[in-house]
Amino acid sequence: MQLSGMVSTDVARIALELSAEDRLELARRLVESVVVPDSLTQALSDGIRRVEDVAAGRVKGLIDEEYRAALQ
Repeated sequence: MQLSGMVSTDVARIALELSAEDRLELARRLVESVVVPDSLTQALSDGIRRVEDVAAGRVKGLIDEEYRAALQ
């Protein structure tokens, strides 16, 4: 599909104007549209699910300090 002169920055700008829920759905569709090896399919699905869990408030995300401490 051709974007009729739209460049990626235009698409990104429009996408960022969507609600958080619609952006998550768009992200899911984009990731699912990419052909990946089977070994990565589960990892991508898990990553999407985890982002959705945080965005929906089902799981508390880490603040920056907690994230950095977890890396050490």
